[in-house]
Amino acid sequence: MHEIYSARRHPEFVVLEIGEDIGALIVHADPELHGVEIEISPAEDNERRSHKEVLERDAGGKSAYTAVFDGLPAGTYTLWSDGIARVRNVGVSGGQVAQLVWPAAAPAAA
Repeated sequence: MHEIYSARRHPEFVVLEIGEDIGALIVHADPELHGVEIEISPAEDNERRSHKEVLERDAGGKSAYTAVFDGLPAGTYTLWSDGIARVRNVGVSGGQVAQLVWPAAAPAAA
């Protein structure tokens, strides 16, 4: 039987690939979005998308529901779900971790 990756809680640490021109984005979501796939694309190329599932993670003994995108070239992005652009103009800076509360319009300072 094949495990559904999003079905279990993820207590392990998240290692982010960030650097001079590479950043990351953490999308915080409500528990109802657990297992939902969120896509990201460069703002100028809606067809070039990658995706992550909203996973239940351990955050100091409490549950947090997040989708973590790392290794993103610095730039502006669009977030999608169900093929619909939900949030546009999400900025990701090199060497930084941007955070966004789904489906808020702007990322919070990390």
